[in-house]
Amino acid sequence: MSETRATNPVFPPGRYGHRRSGRRRPVVPIIVLALVVAASVLVSIKLYQRYGQTDYQGQIVGWQEPTDRLMVIKFTVLVPAGGAAECRLRARDYGGNVVGSRTVTVRAAAGATTINAEEQVTTTARASVGDVLGCQPAD
Repeated sequence: MSETRATNPVFPPGRYGHRRSGRRRPVVPIIVLALVVAASVLVSIKLYQRYGQTDYQGQIVGWQEPTDRLMVIKFTVLVPAGGAAECRLRARDYGGNVVGSRTVTVRAAAGATTINAEEQVTTTARASVGDVLGCQPAD
């Protein structure tokens, strides 16, 4: 019974260039990939903490345009009990252009979780729509 062994092929010297013995591992690309993944995770966590789902939810109730240079926006905000919220209000004209904006701080009564607010926004032209862009914890 004959025994066969698998061996590496033998190439004529100088014909096919230098052959490497063994396999080199790509250390630098693996380290760079690990750093990029770690940085991405840290940035994602930071952005979620800042802009992610919050307990502060503002909702528009209505608006009035008593004059060409003023809009009154009525809104409600859900906050943790007794909390305060900083909300960004915006007034737009009939074409959708922003004609006024304002950031307001509203506070809930002790133990309350809902704030009903009515705030004035000064405008540069006659406004037709009022918006609550978002609310966040007040500092």
